[in-house]
Amino acid sequence: MRIGIDVGGTNTDAVLLEGREVISWAKRPTTPNVTDGIRAALQAVLSGTDVAPRDIGAVMIGTTHFTNAVVQRRELDRIAAVRLGLPATQAIPPLTDWPDELREAVAGLVRLLPGGHQFDGREIAPLDRAAVDQLIAELRAEGIDTVAVSAVFSPAVPDHERAIGAWLREALPGVHLTLSHEIGRLGLLERENAAALNACLNTLARRTISAFTRALAELGIEAPLYLSQNDGTLMAAGFAARYPVLTFASGPTNSMRGAAALSGIADAVVLDVGGTTTDGGVLVNGFPREASFEVEVGGVRTNFRMPDVVSVGLGGGSLVTADGGRVGPQSVGYRLTEEALIFGGRTLTASDIAVAAGRASFGDPARARSLPVDLVQRALSVIDGRLSELVDALKTSPDPVPVVVVGGGSVLVPDEIEGASVVVRPPYAEVANAIGAAIAQVSGEVDRVFSLEGRSRDAVLAEAKAEAERLAVEAGADPATVSVVEVDEIPLAYLPSTAVRIRVKAVGNLRGV
Repeated sequence: MRIGIDVGGTNTDAVLLEGREVISWAKRPTTPNVTDGIRAALQAVLSGTDVAPRDIGAVMIGTTHFTNAVVQRRELDRIAAVRLGLPATQAIPPLTDWPDELREAVAGLVRLLPGGHQFDGREIAPLDRAAVDQLIAELRAEGIDTVAVSAVFSPAVPDHERAIGAWLREALPGVHLTLSHEIGRLGLLERENAAALNACLNTLARRTISAFTRALAELGIEAPLYLSQNDGTLMAAGFAARYPVLTFASGPTNSMRGAAALSGIADAVVLDVGGTTTDGGVLVNGFPREASFEVEVGGVRTNFRMPDVVSVGLGGGSLVTADGGRVGPQSVGYRLTEEALIFGGRTLTASDIAVAAGRASFGDPARARSLPVDLVQRALSVIDGRLSELVDALKTSPDPVPVVVVGGGSVLVPDEIEGASVVVRPPYAEVANAIGAAIAQVSGEVDRVFSLEGRSRDAVLAEAKAEAERLAVEAGADPATVSVVEVDEIPLAYLPSTAVRIRVKAVGNLRGV
C-alpha cells in the first residue's frame, strides 16, 4: 500500500494504491497552508476504505511549494554565494543575472576566492586558507549560516568544493552548505545559480517537510515520506530537505509518469490540462524528455535536470470573451465551482463551453444550453487550435504521435487533434499526477567530463553506468531492479585529450515497498 499526493495550484490530489491498483482517490482544494490541504486529501482518500494507517508502506508527495516561494520572493534565507575561481572568472560576479528584487532578498555576501580546476584535474589556483578564514569571519559578523559554494569545473573535479565545505563545517558548526557539484551540471553560472537557489530555500524546506511529517503522524501514518524529483523519481524526505530545488517542476513530471503508467504507452505526447494551464511534455521510454537547454525559475537561469515542458494559459477555468474569440490566459482557478455558469455563477469559462458542446457533463448543463451556437463553435475552434499548436511544438518529427490526455480539465480536449495519431484518455486521468508520484522510482545519475586519453570508450561508459547504478542503490533502489535507462555521449572537441561528456541515468524500484 502506498499513497501518492500532488499539491497543485488549484487542487491537492491523493490516491491510495495497492501495487498498481487504485483503491481510492480524492481531490481537495489546495489551501494557503499546504499542510491543511494535504491533511484533508489524506483523510478523504482513507475514508470509506478498510485500510488502516499502519498498512501504508510509503507516502510520496509532489509539491510546487518551493517553486512558488522563489517566484513570489517569500520565505527565503539570506545566503553567502562563494565562487572558487580566482584569478579567473572575475568578469561576471555571482548572481549578476538575477532579478534585482530576488538578489536583494537573498544575497547577504557574494565572494570570489582562489580555486577551481580545469576539466582534467589541473588547478586554476590552490585554495587560500587565509581567504577562507576571512570569509568565515565575515559570515560570523553578518550572522549568515547558509552558504552556496561553486567551483570552476567542479562536476568533473569536486575536490575544492569539498575541501572548503569541510573547513566551513569545522569553523561554523550548524552551517548549512550547498555544494554546486551535487546539484547542477556543466556551466558555471547556471550551476552556481542552482546552488544559490537551493541554499536560500534551506529554512523553508526543513520547516515544510517537518510539517508534512507531522501531518502524517497526526493521522497515524508511520510510513516513510518521499518527495518527487523533477526527473520523475523519488528522494527521501531528509534528502529533499537538503536539496529542495530538485522538486522544481515535479508536478508536470508526475503527470507524465502517471500518464505512462495508466495508458501503457511509453513514447507519446502528454497534455496535462488543469484549471489554469495546460502543460505539455514528451514521454521517452516512460520518462519525461529532459530540457536540453537552460531553464529559468523565477527569472533565474539554471542547468539542473528539468523536464521539457511547454505551458499555455488554457484550462477548465479559463475566461472566455463574449464573442468566443479568446480563451484564457486569465482563469477563475479554484473558484470554478463558484463562478462558472454551470455552477450558478456569472463568468463564462472554458468548462461552460465544453459542457455546451457536449464534450462533458458536470455542474448544471442546462445553464450552458442557452449559449449561442456560433459563440460555442468559435471558442471550440480557439481551444482546439491552441492544443494542436502545443502538440506540434513538442514533436520532433512531422509524423503523427499518440497523445495521452490527463488532468481535471481534460474534458476540453477533443477526440481528434491535428498531429495526433490517437488521443488516449486513460482511467483515473484526473489524478494522474498523484498516481505518478505514487509509482515513482529511485534514480542515480552521472553527468561528468571524462578523458579518453589512454582509455577505451567502452571502459569509460562502463565506469559511468556502474557509478549511476551505485548512486541509485544508495538512494534507496532495490539493486535487483536497477537498470540504465538513458545514456548521452557528447564529444567536446574544443578541449584537449579527447574529452567527452557522458550522462547516464539508472532507475530502480523503491526498496522494501
